[in-house]
Amino acid sequence: MSMFDNAAAAHHPDPAWRGRITATLVALILLWPMLVASEFKPWILMDEQSLGATGDFLSGFLPPAHSREFLLLLLDAAWQTIAIATAGLTLALLAAIPLTLLATESLSVSRLESGRMRLVSAVVRQSARWLLVLLRSVPELVWALLLVRIVGLGPTAGVLAIALTYSGMLGKVYAEILESSEAHATQSLLKNGCGRLAALFYGTLPAAASELVSYTTFRWECAIRGSVVMGFVGAGGIGQRMDESMKMLAGDEVSTMLIVFVLLVACADRVSTFLRKRLG
Repeated sequence: MSMFDNAAAAHHPDPAWRGRITATLVALILLWPMLVASEFKPWILMDEQSLGATGDFLSGFLPPAHSREFLLLLLDAAWQTIAIATAGLTLALLAAIPLTLLATESLSVSRLESGRMRLVSAVVRQSARWLLVLLRSVPELVWALLLVRIVGLGPTAGVLAIALTYSGMLGKVYAEILESSEAHATQSLLKNGCGRLAALFYGTLPAAASELVSYTTFRWECAIRGSVVMGFVGAGGIGQRMDESMKMLAGDEVSTMLIVFVLLVACADRVSTFLRKRLG
């Protein structure tokens, strides 16, 4: 090792420092055109006019609205938000489970028997996968915008939007979880004449149940957040009430709604943690 390398090593104890710096520079070079295309200008936040508008907006947040009539109205909206998320996720599960069975290759009887999948089975499986791609490619907010035009304002649009998008997400991830789990028990059941449902319940699910429940509860948290966002396009819940309050410049009501929203997500996180520990 030369004298220069010894000096460099003394100043940089990490032997991979050159690679890390190079990777950082490459990442910045690739990121820069994207920042330009997205017109990302964070320094606008420090503009005098922006700071003044921010101060005026936030000054209306204190104190939060706490009248009995408003809190009762907010409680009803919060319950509606939970109901939208739960009902939408339930419908998504009902659609995702059969699509998962069709899309999961480890549950293919023909492939197990002959080593290759029959043409009809391959077409059905690929069609199920493409349907899952289609469903999860369209965000729930876009579905909500379309459905509000069809079924009108209210929670129905939010429930259906969550059901459509989340069925694609759940089906895709469920299939990946099942295919990556231990397949020996499932294959033994299928070889001995067991049906696909029985092989799923007694062979695959016991090993993958914890991961499946963990992902499902995580998606329920996301559905709660999503139902709030969809409320801004008229799909009911806290989001719709918040949109009305913001249009009326009622910052104190918006402040209370944000507090309630944070509490909702925190409670959903506690439920998710409890279920994971029970199955862990």
